[in-house]
Parts: sequence; structure tokens; C-alpha cells
Amino acid sequence: MKLDTINLPHNLKKLSVDELNILCGEIREFLLETVSKTGGHIASNLGVVELTVALHFCLNCPKDKLIWDVGHQTYVHKILTGRKDKMNTLRQFNGISGFPKREESEYDVFDTGHSSTSISAAIGMARARDIKNDNYEVVAVIGDGALTGGLAFEALNDIGRSNTKLIVVLNDNEMSISPNVGGLSAYLSKIRTEPRYLATKKDVEKILDKMPFAGKKIKRFIKRAKDGIKKMVVTGMLFEELGFTYMGPVDGHNLNNLIETFNKAKNIEGPILIHVKTTKGKGYKFAEERPDDFHGVSAFDVKTGKSLKKSILPTYSDVFGKKMVEIAKYNENVVAITAAMTDGTGLKDFSLEFPKRLFDVGIAEQHAVTMSAGLAVNGMVPVVALYSSFLQRAYDQVIHDVATQNLHVVFAIDRAGLVGNDGETHQGVFDSAFLCQIPNMVVMAPADYREFESMLDFSINNYNGPISVRYPRGSSKSNVNNSDTNVELGKGYIVEEGKDITIIANGKMVNVAVDIKNILNEKNIDSEIINLRFLKPLDENLILESVNKTKFAVVLDEAVKDGSVAIKIKNMIPSNVKTLIKTLPDEFIKQGTIDELFFENKMDANSIAIEILANYMNK
Repeated sequence: MKLDTINLPHNLKKLSVDELNILCGEIREFLLETVSKTGGHIASNLGVVELTVALHFCLNCPKDKLIWDVGHQTYVHKILTGRKDKMNTLRQFNGISGFPKREESEYDVFDTGHSSTSISAAIGMARARDIKNDNYEVVAVIGDGALTGGLAFEALNDIGRSNTKLIVVLNDNEMSISPNVGGLSAYLSKIRTEPRYLATKKDVEKILDKMPFAGKKIKRFIKRAKDGIKKMVVTGMLFEELGFTYMGPVDGHNLNNLIETFNKAKNIEGPILIHVKTTKGKGYKFAEERPDDFHGVSAFDVKTGKSLKKSILPTYSDVFGKKMVEIAKYNENVVAITAAMTDGTGLKDFSLEFPKRLFDVGIAEQHAVTMSAGLAVNGMVPVVALYSSFLQRAYDQVIHDVATQNLHVVFAIDRAGLVGNDGETHQGVFDSAFLCQIPNMVVMAPADYREFESMLDFSINNYNGPISVRYPRGSSKSNVNNSDTNVELGKGYIVEEGKDITIIANGKMVNVAVDIKNILNEKNIDSEIINLRFLKPLDENLILESVNKTKFAVVLDEAVKDGSVAIKIKNMIPSNVKTLIKTLPDEFIKQGTIDELFFENKMDANSIAIEILANYMNK
């Protein structure tokens, strides 16, 4: 197999184009074999096989800098850059990441996990290169979906105003940015990037510049005529207006065309945008037919395309979507907003039931939040459904546009807490810390599904101001005692009474608290469990009444320690009460299953129970 001979990018340069095509087929087979066992992002990686091979064939990495936007499409890149034999550990605990990681390889020049960052990072690298008088290529690969992010447009606008040498590869695999008008467009792109054309263009400009009066008029006339023709026939006029040399569209599965285009681009001065058309899931029938379903997958059967995951329990996202449809049927002011995550956040049924009341703004969380503020000002009840780690992108908008105006915007924060195999960039461990610092903001966390539904009802129908409901990835273990009681602002409740220890928890950690109580019961230690429900405002009276009775408090919080609710509670507890707080560490947590990460960070019931016993005996 050709793949057996490829360990680093320079090995590619020994192969002919025909051999490279054979290699691409082998890479697809290897991807399917690997990802079907580990899970991961399969459709996007199948779509960039030829693109990745062509880039590494034409570039000289790691001297040349290759930056991948989002980063979940870098499996082929990892295979070609010395990590082929580690792909069986992809996204696994202590394995290689599913995203680029600088600490993992010198070929990963920028860590990415969220979208729309690559062009900005590439501009910074290119400008550093120029200041140091170095000589290498800087290439950013960005998808058409990521191009909807405002950061990408800010970067395009910035680089277009300069003459910095930079190549942006636009991987257009879903959204039709502009129609391919056929041979004439390709022909014009080819002409405009020919070295002879560029040299002639510069010579003519020099001659015209020497003509004192007529030269400038002739130049303006030529430019207007050229621009008029381009507007009619060239698909990349937007990028041309921004100051880029546009090349494309290029067939992203044709190695000859890709290699020819990349080699030409290296000889052009200034910023260049290469528009590449690819197909998500290329080469695998099920992924081509259902690219959304094969965006991020658990282990699956390659022959059937069916998931090997056996769980039939609904997820919190499922429950959210169902409840949203139910509420929207009788509350006509309810609208849902998401950022390219209609399916991921559970809003697919809502989009079908109420298509005019669902707004998918693309990868643009800042816009999503401020638009929601505008909806709220005009009497609507916007429910903004975002993953916790993506809400971080809109922190300023939450404060400035929603909270300062005390607007009724509901934030449905999915994937709060540890999310598992996607690693550092996706763990939702910061939202409660920063949201609880914001005036006017109310923050809740459900312990089970029925409490979650009640919180959604309360947030949408019984409250008037900024309010957040944060809930975990995956399924709820079971219902906890008393979770069906009415939701009242700032009120928690006793899950189970006890006399020796008070365990204070929120969200998923309430179930952990129940498990801890069962373990401690065997040691004749009677625990009282408080479900906070509200992280802000806190039910201080309930907490103080319980801890003053037991004189031993344990606070569980699935969030970073600094700024956590656990620290706030510790500070309010009297000094004569022994207090143990259990949070996640103030560090970025790598990938692994949620259970593995809980155990690693001593947040599982057994580890916490052992620590409680040690402290209880010494109180």
C-alpha cells in the first residue's frame, strides 16, 4: 500500500499524481476503519482528502505554516504528519486530539477547536514573518460555514487592505457562496494568475504612471472596464473587492487542478483566496447522503453506516427540543435562535413545526445574542440555544446588549460541564463562573428531565429578564426526590434529609451526591442533600439552615474552581462549619470519556466519598 510508505509530508513528493490518487483512496479506507472504532468527525475529513494531500504535496511544512479552521477536519493532516500509527487513540483518554494541537506536533502550528479563527491567526503569522524578513508560505484553510463567523470577515477586511502575502483556501462543501459559471470563469481565473499576465500588467501600469496626464485616466478606464466584466463572469468579485486575488472555483477532488492552482498561488504577491469545491463524506455513500448525521459520530458499522451506540435514552437536547415545541404551541411570542446547531441543540422538530420562528444565524454567536436582544425589545421571547463553550464567543453581547437592558432573553446552554472526547476547546466548564458575575442574570441547572422542563417553563413564561438554564451533554440517570416541586426564583430544596453532613450540589452533580450518600450510609454517616436549582441567586437561607445543623458541608460543582459557585458558597458558610469543596481544576481538561475525566479529576462518587470520610474523621 502507498500509505505504508507515507510517514511525513516530504514522502508525498516522490509520488506521481496517479500514485497520489491511489493514496487518497487508501486514506479514505483508513479513515473509515479508524473513525468507525474511535468515533469522531468523519464526513468533513472524507471531504478534504485530496485537498490535504495536495497542500502537503505543494507546501514545505513545517517551514510553511498551514492553519486549519475549526480543526475537526485535520485527521488526514495528522495521518500525513507522523501520527498515522496513533490514529487508533484519536479522541481517546491520553490519546491524540481530534483537533490541531501545537504540543502534539510541529506540523500543528495553531490550536483550533472553534470556528472562524484561521484567517486572523494566519495574518498574525504572515506579519511576523515579514517583520523578521523570513521566507515561507502561510496558508489558512477555512470552510464556507466558518466564513459566516464575524471574526472571519474582520480578518478578510484587514488583510485585503494590506499587501501581505497570504493564501486563504475556502473549502466550499455545503453552502453555495456563488454559482460556478463554467469554463469562462475558470479561463479568466487561469489568465489572471498566469505569470506572463501579471508581469505584463505591472509593465503597463509602470508605463501609464509615467504619462503625466492621460495615464491616470487610462488606468481608471481600464479598471472600470475590467471590473465590469468580472462582475458579470467572475464568481469571486466580493473577494476581489476586498483586495484578494481570487482563484477558482477549483474541483477539490481533482489533484491535478489543486496542485496546479496551489503552485501558481505561491508565485503571486499579496493576499490570495482559492475557492475549492468539495463534497462532505466523499467516497462513503452513507456520509455523502447524510453529511449532517456523519458530521460527528460515535463508533459505527462501516458496512451499514449504523451507530454501534446502544443507548435509547433521550438526551437533554432531545428533551429541550420537545419542550420547546410544546411551549411554542400556546405561546406565540416564543422564538428559537441557534448558531449552525439546529440539529445539535435539538431544535429540528421546532424548525419543522415553526419554520418562521426558528433563526439559524450560522456560526455567529455574537450576532445571535444581539439579534435576540432586538427580538426581546419588540416583545418576543427569544430562546438562544448554544453549546456552553460556544457561548463564550458572545460574552460581551450577553453583558452589553442583554443584561444591561434587563431584557427577557432565555439562554439554553447545552453541553454545560464536561463533554468528553472533543477535549479542551469544548468542555463547558466556564459558563457558570462568568454568567454568575453578570448583574440581572439568573442562572439555573436541572438535576433531571422533569426539573429541566419546569425550568424552561419558568424561564419562558414566568420570568421577565435575562435567564440561563445550563444542562449537560447526554442523558439523565434518573429522577431525584422532590424534583417535581414548583420552580420558584432563587429557591432550592432538600433532596434527602440527613443529620451528619450537608452535600450541596447543582445539575448533574445532584445525582453524584445521591450516590455519595448511598456510599456514606454504609459507614453510618447520614447525609443531607441540597439541590440548589439556582446558581444565581443562591438560596442562602436553605444552605445556612442545613450546615448549621450538620456542621459539615460538602459543595459539589462541575466547573472550574476560580469564580465558581462552590467558592461563593464556601465564603458564606460560618467558620465553625467544616467545609469541603469539590470542583474541577483551574486548567484546560483534555479529551476522554466523561466517566474517565470524572475519575481523573476525582469528581466521581467514590473518590469524593473517600475524601469526605478522611475529612469527617478528622473534623
